[in-house]
Amino acid sequence: MAIFLNSDSKILVQGMTGSEGTKHTRRMVASGAQVVAGVTPGKAGQEVDGIPVFDDVAAAMSETGANVSVVFVPPRFAKAAVEEAVDAQIPLAVVITEGIPVHDTASFFQYARNADLTRIIGPNCPGIISPGQSNAGIIPADITQVGRIGLVSKSGTLTYQMMYELRDIGFSTCVGIGGDPIIGTTHIDCLAAFQDDPETDAIVMIGEIGGDAEERAAAFIEQYVDKPVVGYVAGFTAPEGKTMGHAGAIVSGSAGTAAAKQEALEAVGVKVGKTPSETADLMRKIMTR
Repeated sequence: MAIFLNSDSKILVQGMTGSEGTKHTRRMVASGAQVVAGVTPGKAGQEVDGIPVFDDVAAAMSETGANVSVVFVPPRFAKAAVEEAVDAQIPLAVVITEGIPVHDTASFFQYARNADLTRIIGPNCPGIISPGQSNAGIIPADITQVGRIGLVSKSGTLTYQMMYELRDIGFSTCVGIGGDPIIGTTHIDCLAAFQDDPETDAIVMIGEIGGDAEERAAAFIEQYVDKPVVGYVAGFTAPEGKTMGHAGAIVSGSAGTAAAKQEALEAVGVKVGKTPSETADLMRKIMTR
């Protein structure tokens, strides 16, 4: 089992003929993912390493059965690309692109919600990997193995570190949700999916300063999650009053601070590590007891 992405997933890459799209298409294929199509307007009939390119998402889906899109288009084209994927009714769109204007993200996210057929992961995220099954995005596939831990993280780099530190135990699915102020899939969405996944035994949740996503996740965990959860909140050493890292890492007064998030999580029984390595150790104890 896995959440959102599995061995049956067939991936198309919007922007596959661009330099980043081509590079990461090859990485996904090398990791065992089924990449069946690319989409670049005006380049239908071309191929990338034998993978056919289509002019639009609907044609690619019709010809190949693709059910996941990975978006590697420049920020100014991202809104149109995501809305095209939504119009084609693709079940999952993974938006890797960073630097998308918040107004555009808000627009295509609402567009997807109105259609209620497409899950968006991202933007400004590393994507999603179900080790041994599929990989949609830029997450390295060779730093962990199949296991029974679920991981949801705002930070791409910390996603990779946690996967590596717990590589001997392994993961069911790792989801990098992105750190922009507006994102599609949230901590809560992933927590709910991991709770329902019979092959996920415990969950690591990585957050960061800014916003109240982690506090809302804590409230959800208290009510709906009975699997063990450990957490890490990046930003304990951030200077007060400074905006750090992701665009979403904005602290307003005491709200959004690392300490406030830690307090909210620990109040509902989530053990929170002071460092990523300590967080990994907390999960290791849970999985090996």
